[in-house]
Amino acid sequence: MSARYEELKGLKNLGQKYAYTDREVMLYAYGIGLGADPMDENELAFVNEGTFTPRPLKVVPTFASVAAWGSGPGEMNLNRVMVVDGERDITFHQPLPVAANITADSSVLEVYDKGKDKGVVIVHQTVLKNEKGEKLATLVASRFARGDGGFGGPNLTQPDPHKIPSRSPDRTIDITTRPDQALVYRLCGDRNPLHSDPEFAKKAGFPRPILHGMCTYGITCRGVLQTYADYDASAFRQHVARFSSPVYPGETVTMDLWKDGDVISFEAKVKSRGVTVIKNGKTVLG
Repeated sequence: MSARYEELKGLKNLGQKYAYTDREVMLYAYGIGLGADPMDENELAFVNEGTFTPRPLKVVPTFASVAAWGSGPGEMNLNRVMVVDGERDITFHQPLPVAANITADSSVLEVYDKGKDKGVVIVHQTVLKNEKGEKLATLVASRFARGDGGFGGPNLTQPDPHKIPSRSPDRTIDITTRPDQALVYRLCGDRNPLHSDPEFAKKAGFPRPILHGMCTYGITCRGVLQTYADYDASAFRQHVARFSSPVYPGETVTMDLWKDGDVISFEAKVKSRGVTVIKNGKTVLG
């Protein structure tokens, strides 16, 4: 087995400490577009902590993706300009509190070496726990490093993704993003200049800054929230999505959704460019 494979596979970082308040919770909700209509009471519940009639602030389930921003299994020494998100899979063990001190345990699950000039896919896991040591959420991330690979890892096959139903969608919704949405979302933690610096974006091969993949991921959670979950954040058990193409801030994201019992399948596209941006999406409600 190659030394590079063993190095990556052995990465682990336990007991990372983080804290967040309702400010971060509301910023994330606003960053994925909730609250665009300041008169929408369903959305205000995620972005407004104080009302004339008191009500508890709700936490978007996928806030888990930024609650411990910066946590990870360790330095992977990758060509960062060529690294993109491949997939996110979050399992929710209990509703996230509005404010909390948490710990994050991170480790690499597997490394898929696609070969020289083909890149490598690194799958790592982060488990978020509350102060009692109880699991809040388990995040599995797939990272595609396009500029790495070919170091002699084992010949492994990645698991098949969730299969989308062959019938026509049960529902289709349009979610509009704002031209400045990436500039807001980056305040949740990801300050990669690819999403804010036009010059950097062009050097990375894009005509202008792109929306964070994880913002698009949050938008798909929002789509399920407003349709089949009836804005009940506690109903989410799992939310999975594969990234296939970037969204540019200001574009409209069209979500197709299929409901089979407690499983909601979804895909998302930008019709104006004829591209699919999210594939093989799955939400489990319960």
